[in-house]
Amino acid sequence: MKGRVLIVAGSDSGGGAGIQADIKAVTALDAFAMTAITALTAQNTEGVSNVFPVPPGFIREQMDVVLADLGVDAVKTGMLHDAAVIEAVAEELGELDPPVPIVVDPVMVAKGGHRLLEESAVDALTRLLLPLAAVITPNVPEAEALAGAAILDLDGMRRAADVLLRTGARAVLVKGGHLPGERVTDLLATAEGMETFESARVETRHTHGTGCTLASAIAAGLAQGMTLRDAVIRARHYVLMAMASAPGYGRGHGPLNHAVTVDPARLAALSRA
Repeated sequence: MKGRVLIVAGSDSGGGAGIQADIKAVTALDAFAMTAITALTAQNTEGVSNVFPVPPGFIREQMDVVLADLGVDAVKTGMLHDAAVIEAVAEELGELDPPVPIVVDPVMVAKGGHRLLEESAVDALTRLLLPLAAVITPNVPEAEALAGAAILDLDGMRRAADVLLRTGARAVLVKGGHLPGERVTDLLATAEGMETFESARVETRHTHGTGCTLASAIAAGLAQGMTLRDAVIRARHYVLMAMASAPGYGRGHGPLNHAVTVDPARLAALSRA
């Protein structure tokens, strides 16, 4: 097992998203998962019924004790529900010495529609956390909220990515799954340029936790010394396979199969493309 990933995110009692999905994804990709839990949620595949926030000071304490003893090779952030939590996490991450790659998944709304980030906290996220990120991984609605413009197509994704790069984030992965079409296009933007990754759309209702899973899979790759491009390619491949082999649980947006094995031959072909 190679690569230590500290995950700072909320818990999902249904096991399909949040900390639970993060741990499963990181472990499946042979890295070591550590956690600082930001909130407890009562949720299942049909939605979130309640959120119990963890005080910012205790979030920092969780991070402190893990970092002091176990060390870290990459960090992934997920649900950070208000400005005080974002401030505490950003302060903690800003003190990392030496710095490590930070993957910021700007979680705003749960799959069932429950808001997980207060609207008043978007400014704090943009000012304090995005500048620390090696990569941020917004879906289309999140990219629209952060960039302040509608995204209707790939050109819109490019414009939003350009805006988000100017926040100080070193890379942006805009996920295109919310846009219509038989194929899904994700856009990876860095200061060196932009690259798209396409795949056939998996027709399934079992998509709970895809964003959490993808971001954690990327963090695992970065913790293991992979380039960002290779980490993204492996993470996308892993999520697609996990969706395609979902166990079918729940009446709503069901969980993925996080135990799926990555196909090395297919991954090698994707990396050469």
